[in-house]
Amino acid sequence: MFPFLNKKTDLPRPEQALPGRSAPMDGIGEHFVNRRPLARPYPAHLERALFGMGCFWGAERRFWQEEGVWVTAVGYAGGFTPNPTYDEVCSGMTGHNEVVQVVFDPAEVPYDRLLQLFWESHDPTQGMRQGNDVGTQYRSGIYVHSADQRLQAEASRERYQYALSAAGRGEITTEILDAPPFYFAEPYHQQYLAKNPNGYCGLGGTGVVLA
Repeated sequence: MFPFLNKKTDLPRPEQALPGRSAPMDGIGEHFVNRRPLARPYPAHLERALFGMGCFWGAERRFWQEEGVWVTAVGYAGGFTPNPTYDEVCSGMTGHNEVVQVVFDPAEVPYDRLLQLFWESHDPTQGMRQGNDVGTQYRSGIYVHSADQRLQAEASRERYQYALSAAGRGEITTEILDAPPFYFAEPYHQQYLAKNPNGYCGLGGTGVVLA
């Protein structure tokens, strides 16, 4: 329908995106590892963070292992199609990114620590890919829920760019945007690497530390 669009690496325009559906994903349930509910409402003292950093299976595992993280979930965000399916996201015609939602206790783990995990756990210089995973759904992104999160995210990007440049690495391509709607991925994707310990995920860092 749009022969000029490279579905792997070109984001569609809103009018090109798949129509999606009005109903949200069913059967989200609880976290496979800690048995807490994946969906809201969450305890009032908790905050949310949202990151895209390549394969969401490995990204989620990075965060659920961190002390102070209350629950994690994988899903889709940053595109145009409401309530997309995994196959639709992989088609390149939704605009969505594979993301992990992190619900955390800021008294136990500050947002800046989550940013450190984000930067050090993937390569934020690769554009519309992460390792062997190629496509718009693998782009690097930080989706902020407050002005304070944005300030911290932008400051950390500057610090990490300095560290990457000193190590001879390229320019950061990470998008930092206000948090868009988050759509839960299918239940089989949730905590996938806990359910499938030998599952493949191409997520990998640069080896450069955020100072």
